[in-house]
Amino acid sequence: MSKELVKYTLQIADNALVMGHRLSEWCGHGPVLEQDIALTNIALDHLGQARNLYQYAASVFNQLPVDARKGAFTGAISQMVGKGKDIDEDDLAYLRDNWDFCNVQLVEMPNNDWAYTIARSFIYDTFNHLFYTALLNSKDETLAGIAEKSLKEVDYHMRWSSEWIVRLGDGTEESHNRMQKALNDMWPYSGELMEMNETDKWALQNHVGPDITTIKTAWHNRVDAVLQQASLQAPPTGWMHKGGKDGKHTEHLGYILAELQFMQRAYPGMEW
Repeated sequence: MSKELVKYTLQIADNALVMGHRLSEWCGHGPVLEQDIALTNIALDHLGQARNLYQYAASVFNQLPVDARKGAFTGAISQMVGKGKDIDEDDLAYLRDNWDFCNVQLVEMPNNDWAYTIARSFIYDTFNHLFYTALLNSKDETLAGIAEKSLKEVDYHMRWSSEWIVRLGDGTEESHNRMQKALNDMWPYSGELMEMNETDKWALQNHVGPDITTIKTAWHNRVDAVLQQASLQAPPTGWMHKGGKDGKHTEHLGYILAELQFMQRAYPGMEW
């Protein structure tokens, strides 16, 4: 057990939590009832994955030596550790500060409109399917098991967002233009998904996680095939945003956490 394993697990979990929260904002606001329900269910899938991962991260963290746990987080969790208390999945979701989250910046991006939501989902879902497939080979049996359990859901997510890319891209002139614009705006956030930080490198060296740089070619091939079918152009690959995995986030995450964490922050220890 190590702090690196906790951080690696949180990278995956935070992506799922923030993505699920963003998609949940469409509940009751979808363009048609069927897609409103579909997107709400996809959001629940992401939250379910996040819960499994947070449970594991908390379990690993609680087994670390006291000295290793100190300084791992700031704020409320740091105070809990200082008092010798264990943490759980809820603490990791509700009591960490902005800079303790390690999700990629892509999942923080606002929904804006349906095209932006589809573009973000398509970029993320295509990567996520390849990532979880590779994670099946992890020597960490818990992570491999979570990947196996999640893969059926992730496969559906990828097919759903891909179909919407085609539907909008190959639809009317307006839907095509709006889909292309959303794709152009989201594209600069795609690079961080396939960039190795120190935690990813640790996971690779210890056979816990895959070499995500090798996913890049397969990701581009899948994305290009769908975009060609949708009559859309892949934006040029230039400068990419990064830093989310290491706690450097956009202003959007702060607003997400203010809403997501309000109840537990206002009423500590509250239970249903």
